[in-house]
Amino acid sequence: METVINEGWDEDLGLVDRFLSGDDSAFQALYTKYHDRVFALARGVLIDSDEAADAVQEVFTLVYRNLSKFDRRSKFSTWLFRVAVNRSIQEARRSRFKYRFVPLQEAAANPVEEEADQADPRIDAALAKLAPADRALLVLFYWDELSLQEIGDSIGCSPNAAKTRLYRARERFRIIYESMEGAE
Repeated sequence: METVINEGWDEDLGLVDRFLSGDDSAFQALYTKYHDRVFALARGVLIDSDEAADAVQEVFTLVYRNLSKFDRRSKFSTWLFRVAVNRSIQEARRSRFKYRFVPLQEAAANPVEEEADQADPRIDAALAKLAPADRALLVLFYWDELSLQEIGDSIGCSPNAAKTRLYRARERFRIIYESMEGAE
């Protein structure tokens, strides 16, 4: 008997299928694989680590309840990030009047210790002033290193629209950042 290797096989889809067949350990594997990235994304949008932790819990609860609705038109990670972005932005809108400043280095899933002393505090302050949707785009592109196609899939738009939104988010960041230079 000849063994055929499916080059298009996706480990995540295998875990989704196992979960949908009743294997709860498969969901635990997905949770373990993506928890830190979803937390970093939520933290980048929400800034506050407690709010981000709550959002992550809600994201994975939503995914757990709705995994049967995952239609496989995109990768599981793209679908998960879309849920995480939407949930984080919803939470940010609800709590927009509660301003808390947290350095950006703490928002990253794995902060680099030696760079912490050299970081420009204006970057963190400028990011904190951006709208949650703008922070989400910047986190997806710079920290999660997603392609424009993946970002578009994650936020529900075309790659060209994602490129335009990312450009505008960078411009808003630049304007805020440069206005802080003069305030020193």
